[in-house]
Amino acid sequence: MNIQENISLKNYNTFGIHVNAKRFISIDSLYSLQQLLKSEKDVFLISGGSNMLLTKDIEKLVVHLNLKGISIDRENENDIYITVNAGENWHKFVLWCVSQNYGGIENLSLIPGNVGTCPIQNIGAYGVEVKDIINRVEAIEIETGKLISFSNTDCKFGYRNSIFKNIAKDKYIITSVCFQLTRKNHQLITSYGAIEAELASKNIINPTIKNISNAVIAIRNSKLPDPKKIGNSGSFFKNPVISKKLFESLINQFPLMPNYEISKTEVKIPAGWLIEQCGFKGKNYGNYGVHEKQALVLVNYGNATGKQILELAQNIQKTINNTFSIDLEIEVNII
Repeated sequence: MNIQENISLKNYNTFGIHVNAKRFISIDSLYSLQQLLKSEKDVFLISGGSNMLLTKDIEKLVVHLNLKGISIDRENENDIYITVNAGENWHKFVLWCVSQNYGGIENLSLIPGNVGTCPIQNIGAYGVEVKDIINRVEAIEIETGKLISFSNTDCKFGYRNSIFKNIAKDKYIITSVCFQLTRKNHQLITSYGAIEAELASKNIINPTIKNISNAVIAIRNSKLPDPKKIGNSGSFFKNPVISKKLFESLINQFPLMPNYEISKTEVKIPAGWLIEQCGFKGKNYGNYGVHEKQALVLVNYGNATGKQILELAQNIQKTINNTFSIDLEIEVNII
């Protein structure tokens, strides 16, 4: 196995943060990964690098998970089950599904990162979460090297959360994900966000899954920076869910506050709106800042450190709490 020493991880994280990996190896097969785990248990995993902020050099062995491959498990009249290896690019997989007219995944177009990390965060956008289409997740147990299969229920999915983010954290390495998509009778979701307006602007009345995918791509491109041009990890904060009691007190002070009822006792508030109200949207601190079109996105304009971006995030959290009495939770993993 080719273990390299003192490798920069700048090209392995979408924030484009330069930190040093003391030791580094890229793994492209399940067998190689299992062999590695016989001698190396304490490893640091990196795949697409889209959901992390690196603030320090990595002393552990950095394992770049580069497992590739897409296969069809089975299909029936309406459904198809597709297993995708962890190292496949998420957006490219979505586009492939759309080109095959496999439905259910189109609203998740243009989300950065690789397939293997999508269950950890339960990625979601425009009315769809990946939990809605995951059939099972396969992962290697680090301690034993055994391949374990997790059903959708086993994954304990929540809002931007799963078993792999809490009680099973650092115990498993996700190697593949099986998705259940539709071959026909697609359940189209167009009412969330700006999808309807984007479709209307194109005079599309009866959209296809490709129309919806294109609409999502257009919307995201209009307000989210391309990580290849400006370092970022997409949405940096979760949309907070607050109690109805707190919401009712806030809406009197801020009558224009957008909100989405989650239950009889809870309301979701867009984090981007909160950040914008506090004057952070478009704020530039030289090498880093808050994106001018989307306040949820913190950006690295060139040579920022992870610590600088973390300090900005903490300043935003403190200001939001002082202004709205809302705790803003960071969505990305801070390393």
